[in-house]
Amino acid sequence: MKIAVYGASGMVGSRIVAEAAARGHEVTGVTRSGAELPAGVRSVQASANDVASVKEIVGDADVVAVALGPSRTGGDHQEYLDAIDNLIAAVRGTETRLLVVGGAGGLTINGQRVLDGPDFPAEYRPESLTVANALETLRGTDESVNWTMLHPPFVIQPGERTGTFRLGLDEPVGYEISSEDFAIAVLDEFEKPAHNRKRFTVGY
Repeated sequence: MKIAVYGASGMVGSRIVAEAAARGHEVTGVTRSGAELPAGVRSVQASANDVASVKEIVGDADVVAVALGPSRTGGDHQEYLDAIDNLIAAVRGTETRLLVVGGAGGLTINGQRVLDGPDFPAEYRPESLTVANALETLRGTDESVNWTMLHPPFVIQPGERTGTFRLGLDEPVGYEISSEDFAIAVLDEFEKPAHNRKRFTVGY
């Protein structure tokens, strides 16, 4: 497959790039900086907020992974939502699949969003709410948009590539996962789609 990865130099995006390349896919890594990426991976300097480049990159891809997130340092969260809108517009009416990396805050426990719970850290709530809003945007699209959102558990960090984890839908299925195993779940979903127009989660 031809796979485009936005946020290709980040903790999650770089693992998705590596996993996709290791499986023999044709990978385009998209970063704002034009970062150097692993051998065999095409590096493109572009922004998901640039409509023209999004159309070009998405138009040449079978699947698109979006490993972006809202600013954690007081930046403009609307920029993130605009990027999601651009990507949705680019895949609408096409065969290209769109997978957006979500956040643990948007998962639910006993029907309540994690981000609305009393113990959720206040400093992460604006960011988590923005990503949750992106999920609602995806859910509100018409049937011609083939989207998936994959939520990590509460902790995702570099670690071991074990290939062993659990899948869930709306509720957390574990406390943590390595970014390497998270990338496996992304590529498994691309190769054998099981969550079209749905969200799901992974964890140990």
